[in-house]
Amino acid sequence: MEIRPTTDQDLDVFVNTLHSAFGLDPDTPNEDGSGVWWSAFEMDRGLLAVAADGRPVGTAAAYSFELTLPGEILAPAAGVSAVGVLPSHRRQGVLTAMMRNQLTELRARGEFLAVLLASEAPIYGRFGYGPATYTGRITVARHQGALAAPRAHGRADAPAAGSNSSSVEVMRRAECGEILEQVYDRYRRAQPGALSRPHRWWTLGAGQPPIARAPRHVAVHRDAGGVPDGYASYSLSDGTLTVDETIATDDAVSTALIAFLLGHDLVTQVAFKHFPPGHPLRWQLADLRAAQVSSDSDWLWVRLLDVPQALTARGWFTDGELVLDVDDPFLGEHHRYLLTVRDGKADCVPTDRDPDLSLDVSDLGSIYLGGTAPSTLVRAGHIRAHRSDAATLADILFHAERHPHCLHWF
Repeated sequence: MEIRPTTDQDLDVFVNTLHSAFGLDPDTPNEDGSGVWWSAFEMDRGLLAVAADGRPVGTAAAYSFELTLPGEILAPAAGVSAVGVLPSHRRQGVLTAMMRNQLTELRARGEFLAVLLASEAPIYGRFGYGPATYTGRITVARHQGALAAPRAHGRADAPAAGSNSSSVEVMRRAECGEILEQVYDRYRRAQPGALSRPHRWWTLGAGQPPIARAPRHVAVHRDAGGVPDGYASYSLSDGTLTVDETIATDDAVSTALIAFLLGHDLVTQVAFKHFPPGHPLRWQLADLRAAQVSSDSDWLWVRLLDVPQALTARGWFTDGELVLDVDDPFLGEHHRYLLTVRDGKADCVPTDRDPDLSLDVSDLGSIYLGGTAPSTLVRAGHIRAHRSDAATLADILFHAERHPHCLHWF
């Protein structure tokens, strides 16, 4: 078997092989290649596994993204996607060979972070990826959707919940593509765990709504100066208003959009597809039990390819130091690092000091963005703490200014 890089000439073979791996039939793109979810493939970053008889049997791709790290730091990240192996060639080492080849290639390009969305949770941990952001679906019955008045705490001028909903304008997806792109880009630069959506994704209609050109209504929120600062993309079917995503630059904008959606006529329930853990919606409702949480799941998985570079790239909010003993069995590597944080910056160097924590590189990926507490993984038996206060210190050090969240599908 051969693992080889792809070129533009391989696009049809790549797409057909990938769809066959999942038992699907590809949609027909427009004449210019746009309008399908794979329109934004970067064919110079793809891999094709070819059997000895010349038949393609596996695929893997990567996108060029920016990942927002704690501290509002933008870092390049390879978005791994389109990974598939034909049913006839599974459990024959094809996936392992492609993953090892891809990680080697990413390192050769100087990339120190890779991310992916896992189709099945058990698959990618063995390749060094760990779940780092989480998302859930919140459904609110329309008749229970009243927002509670905010606590005034002695203020006579406290605004009513969703009081600036009059700043919301309803548009069609086809009318506001540029607005969506601009608002999302502003949002993702301040949100840990968010990925960039390159301009070509919007231009080609690649991915899922609202990037895709599927018909949608869009509630666009504007600030006092008329500048768009939030939106919600939604569709209505059989009495359920389904919100693809709610993007807001602050909590007031988010509340205004939620109030607008919950007040929509001819709706029995509103389903918000992608809300982060700890979202305040349940507390904003007059009836706390009106919000039903479902599909609570992992979303973005993170893989560190260069531990010192990754740890020194993100922002930090508490001083301290830890010795991390990091095992990377898939790449056959084992290193011990002294992580020292001072004044928001980190230094990470090899050391022979006794470790504070011993962990797999996949667990380091899980705690990297601050969305998974190291103490949780200690209690789960994933991470070994060598002194009593090590997990508590790690929780404080790896904490982010905001809970990481990723909406982007790729």
